Amino acid sequence: MIPLLESWRRQLIGTFSNNAAEIPQWELELAKGDDVGHFGPESAVWAVHGSMTPIIAGVRALLLQALHPGAMAGVHDFSDYKEDPLGRLAGTIRWIFTVTYGDTHAAKSGSDWVLRLHERVQGEYVDADGVEQPYSANDPEIARWVHLAFTDAFLSSHQRYGGPIPGGPDAYVAEWAVAGELMGIPDPPRSEAELRKQMAGYDAQLRSSEYVQEALGFLKRPPLPGNQKLGYRVLFAGAVASLEPKHRELLGLRAPHVGPVTLPMTFPVKLVLGVIRFGLGPMGPSERSARERIARLAGRV
Repeated sequence: MIPLLESWRRQLIGTFSNNAAEIPQWELELAKGDDVGHFGPESAVWAVHGSMTPIIAGVRALLLQALHPGAMAGVHDFSDYKEDPLGRLAGTIRWIFTVTYGDTHAAKSGSDWVLRLHERVQGEYVDADGVEQPYSANDPEIARWVHLAFTDAFLSSHQRYGGPIPGGPDAYVAEWAVAGELMGIPDPPRSEAELRKQMAGYDAQLRSSEYVQEALGFLKRPPLPGNQKLGYRVLFAGAVASLEPKHRELLGLRAPHVGPVTLPMTFPVKLVLGVIRFGLGPMGPSERSARERIARLAGRV
C-alpha cells in the first residue's frame, strides 16, 4: 500500500511541476533576494495563494479568460496547451508564485519575462459584433481582462471553498493589484466592488465561439493520470458551480445537478482539496524558500 501511495504522490507533484524529478531551481532561488517582497506571511495574498483553492481557481480563471474573443484568439493561435498542458500549467504557476513569494526584484523580472513572451502574441480576431479587430497579448485592455479573471477566480474560489482572508476580500484585491501593475495594467481594481465593476464593463465583449468550445472540451477532459481524473471532475464541477450564471450561460454550462436539483459542491470540493493537500504537503517549496529569505533578512536587523 505504501508504494502505491508514494507513486500517487509523485504523480500528483508531477502534475504541478511538469514532471520535474526535483524541486525546480526557480523555487529554490526564491530564498535569495534583498527584501520581503510585495507581500508577506500575514498578507491576504499569502493566505489565498498558500491554500489549495488556487487549484480550482485556475480552472475558473481559464473558463472566464476564454470568453474574451481577443484573449481566446491569442490562446488558439499561439498556445501549445494541448500538446504541453503541464508545461503551460507550470509556467503559469511559476509567474504567480514568483510574484507572490519572491522579492521585489524577482517579481519584476518574472513579470518582464512574461511580457517579453507576449510580444509575439499578435493577430486578429472577430469581436462580439462580428467586426475584425487586432489583438495583442500585451494590449492593456486584454491584459486587464486576464488580470480581472485571475483576481476574481482566486478570490471567489477561496471565498467559497477556502478559509478566512486577512483583511477580507478588499485586502486581497488591493494587494494583488501589484500583479496587474507589473503586467502594465493601469489602475487595476483595489476593492471587491471595483473588481466587480471593472468586470461588468466587459459584458458586451464576452462571447462563446468555436475556439471557446474547443478549449472547454479540453478543460473538461485534460490528459491526467487515471488516479486523478475523478478528483479533477469534482474540481471542474466546483469551478462551474462558482461561476456567475451569466458566464455559465455564455459557456453553455450548467451548475452540477441531478434533474432539477442543483448539487451542493462545497463538501466534495473541500474533500478533494484536502486529499491534494495531504499529497503535496502542508507547505510548498516556493513559500518555504520565501520564509527562509525573510528569516535571513530578519537576522540582519
